[in-house]
Amino acid sequence: MKIILRKDYEVLGKKGEIVSVKDGFARNYLFPQKIAALATESTVKAMELAHQQMQAKVKKELLAVQKRVSDLQKISQVTIAVKVGEENRLFGSVTSLDIANALKAHHFDLDKRAIELDEPIKSLGIYSVHVKLHSEVKTTIKVKVVKE
Repeated sequence: MKIILRKDYEVLGKKGEIVSVKDGFARNYLFPQKIAALATESTVKAMELAHQQMQAKVKKELLAVQKRVSDLQKISQVTIAVKVGEENRLFGSVTSLDIANALKAHHFDLDKRAIELDEPIKSLGIYSVHVKLHSEVKTTIKVKVVKE
């Protein structure tokens, strides 16, 4: 039986692919779980149309994200003032939330989860921090940590 996968299924393939499976497997498992649909001419056309619409949406989102990246790269450096103790050691640390708040001061609203820190910043200096705006788009910003 020929079916179209509605979801990624590890053993069979990716969403939108047309595959052949045994009749019982399709009727008893794939159809009730809504993992697949029968590959008729109309369902194939409907899936192709949905795929084209999804591609257009993804392309539009990618263009918007690339514009945000160019806006973010205009900010050459973000400065964060923190309290320090002896030997210029920070009280606490600089986290992704602190960086996101500093970017808000530059009129760039960004979710703290998009900022990728391996570990919190615990000393003064200039750091390169990765920002993931989209699954395919990543950029780097400079974060300067100074005494308050």
